[in-house]
Amino acid sequence: MQSMAFTKLSIGTGGPGSVSKTTSEPENDIWTIFRALRDARKQFGLRPAHLQTLQAMLSFLRPGQGDTVFASNQSICQRVGGIDERTLRRHINRFVETGLIERNDSSNRKRYRVRSSDGECISYGLSLTPLLLRASELISLAKKIEEARRDQIFLRKQILTGLAHLDLVDPDNTFAIATRKALRRKLSVTEYRAVLDQTKAQCSSQSKTMKAPKTTKVPVNDGQTVRHLSKSVKEQKDLKDQGSENKIAPSQLTAVCDQATSFSNRELRNWIEIECHAHTLAPMMGIHKETFNKAKTAVGSIKASCAIFIMLQLGNSIRDFSAYFHSITLGNRRDQFDPAILLRRLSKTDGAIA
Repeated sequence: MQSMAFTKLSIGTGGPGSVSKTTSEPENDIWTIFRALRDARKQFGLRPAHLQTLQAMLSFLRPGQGDTVFASNQSICQRVGGIDERTLRRHINRFVETGLIERNDSSNRKRYRVRSSDGECISYGLSLTPLLLRASELISLAKKIEEARRDQIFLRKQILTGLAHLDLVDPDNTFAIATRKALRRKLSVTEYRAVLDQTKAQCSSQSKTMKAPKTTKVPVNDGQTVRHLSKSVKEQKDLKDQGSENKIAPSQLTAVCDQATSFSNRELRNWIEIECHAHTLAPMMGIHKETFNKAKTAVGSIKASCAIFIMLQLGNSIRDFSAYFHSITLGNRRDQFDPAILLRRLSKTDGAIA
């Protein structure tokens, strides 16, 4: 049997119209405190259902009427949404255990307020004063949690950027595969920073083992409408020359188009490996995967792959890779594009276009 402890009672002299110092400051607005507790609920072992109950209890408070909830359990249950009274009692007990609510019971367990002739009053009910007194603590804790969440997102994006670079130079990189598995769970800021340092170290070691490619401006938007610059009479003549039926050897393509091969950390020995590499390069150049697949169907996988390699070798001579690729594989220049002729010309001019 529980004994009634009058030391817990809320006794005031200002009458029902008085407002405590706890609720008078703007930064301690009751709903601001509630949102702070909502954001920091895991620190107190609270579930969303607990917060729904607290929200319903807060809705019974009236300005100038103090910080005690006098509503009956049945009224609170109805306002929460119809939960049973046993669940409500468990929720209230949880708030009492965490020190956020104080239960002031009357002799008959009813909730009400009594006043003396000189204006003093005693409130029997569920006091939310402890919650209001911890306003600064809760708001500060919620702010730290939000800052940590933003830092986690920022660090995670940096890690994913590094992993994308590793995938580019080595699609089977074991570190990238293991790191992506680790990122499936939520890490702390310290853990994210450790993973980011490891990722930077991996990227640095990979860069040292690769031949640095020449800077090439790759468009990020394949919807650009700017047409390519390469429209000289001499190039048009080469593209229209259909007399060359010489077959291209994989070694010839990789030797001439060193810009494309520099993005691979392994030797491209056959057309299958070349096609896989072209498939990786296409999105980097603003060419959608669907467009590349359509080109393979239209002109063949070898010709489509050669187009990727040759275009990257031409570099800044082409403003819009996506438009140029579409033109020579799916558009009106499809029948004019001859990789063998362009490769011979590139081998003689070292990538320059007359």
